[in-house]
Amino acid sequence: MSLPDRIRMKLVIPAFCAPMFLVSTPDLVREACLSGIIGGLPRQNARTIELFESWLGLLHEARARAEADGRRSGILAVNLDSGLAPEEMEANLALCVRYGVEIIVSAMGNPTELTKRAHDVGLLVYADAVNLRFAEKAIAAGVDGITAVGGGGGGHSGAISHLALIPKLRAIFSGTIILAGAVSNGSAIRAAETLGADLAYLGTRFIATAESGASPEYKSLLVSESAEGLMYTSRISGVPANWLIESMRRVGLEPDNLPDPSAKMGYKHLPSAAKPWRNLWSAGQGIELIDDVPSVAALVSRLKNEYLAACAVPPFAGVGD
Repeated sequence: MSLPDRIRMKLVIPAFCAPMFLVSTPDLVREACLSGIIGGLPRQNARTIELFESWLGLLHEARARAEADGRRSGILAVNLDSGLAPEEMEANLALCVRYGVEIIVSAMGNPTELTKRAHDVGLLVYADAVNLRFAEKAIAAGVDGITAVGGGGGGHSGAISHLALIPKLRAIFSGTIILAGAVSNGSAIRAAETLGADLAYLGTRFIATAESGASPEYKSLLVSESAEGLMYTSRISGVPANWLIESMRRVGLEPDNLPDPSAKMGYKHLPSAAKPWRNLWSAGQGIELIDDVPSVAALVSRLKNEYLAACAVPPFAGVGD
């Protein structure tokens, strides 16, 4: 495996709480870090750079207190827009360095310039890739890690199975690989390692936690719905993603007759009441395993126990005979 030791030693399990638009509050990220995993904070959730700095300061203080008490402080990651102007990118990266961020996440766009500038100040860069073509571009940009978003993920998801994507990516990339998509329990985290990944990315599972910024209605749907209640389509945001069908109906959309976004900019093809990510919600197929809304600490403890149980499963009895 290729996870840097300075990252590995701070984690209780190889898990990454994904940075999610609107959902990843400072409270969610703090509790993820203090539970001993990687917590991802999206820069775009803060309307101003001053608010962003305030959030980073609060997270830094909480992690410093934990370390002073001999407790885990996890790893802090920040999702930055690869298309930021150079001055803005430098200002944001400087704050990340000041407040103990170790990983920059590049979710969309060309990560080349962001990677160069992040490396200049000593930060790692993990880039999302929904297929091998995007992964190869990220490798050429010099990223340290690739978040391989395979089939079944929420948000902007890929379509290729992890069973093929992760081994193929491992064959061409020696950096950190993060398996993303449909991960909701500890055995899936262990399966990610077995396939050749270093970490597992969990998004939907952490939306359904007490500290997430999701509305009660959103969390309730994650508990009550199943994978059959999802639709994989590009007709909501223009990029393929899995969406909760019930949330479509609630804002006046007909799932079998979605409007075509190709001729209009942004979300103008949608009814005025439909606000993607705000009341039109995404989820991954890991929804099948969500039946409660625990605290982040309780969830990570559960994931750890499930992961350890999966690690203890003996190999097939016929091996070596």
